[in-house]
Amino acid sequence: MSFNMLLCWCIGKAASQVEQFYVLPEHGKLYKYDCLAVNVIVKNKEGGINSCDIPHTHGLSRFNHDYMALTRLAIQNCESSSHEQTMVIGTSAMIETELDCIVKQYAKGLNNPMVMWGKYRKGWFKTTLPISFQFHHVQMDGAHAGRFFANLQDEIDKL
Repeated sequence: MSFNMLLCWCIGKAASQVEQFYVLPEHGKLYKYDCLAVNVIVKNKEGGINSCDIPHTHGLSRFNHDYMALTRLAIQNCESSSHEQTMVIGTSAMIETELDCIVKQYAKGLNNPMVMWGKYRKGWFKTTLPISFQFHHVQMDGAHAGRFFANLQDEIDKL
């Protein structure tokens, strides 16, 4: 199983435990969804990029199956896939770059929470992965974000 797939599954599992992740602020309204998906960006066979929404499932093997199937389709067909009826958590893995945070300017239609990471860092006694998380403050506040990070660390530790 790939590291990025495992991290995306942990992100979905951690977010599923925070009610605010099911809410999306758009067009001056709040929309509540019943399901979550985790979005990944893949490099397609032509060198471009495509987006895949992977439905969140509590079962790791099912999520891995969906992740592999949907990313493979995007790579081969050079087409993005989306799940319109789910609340989507965006991700971006810039694994060639060491980073501490990424600042994203929100624009119309881009109010989804975003989780981003770069290259992990090896130290003497531990390896760390800085993760940047952005969200719309209409959707949640710092306490909810803190709960998400605690959940995320718990899910990573369980693996």
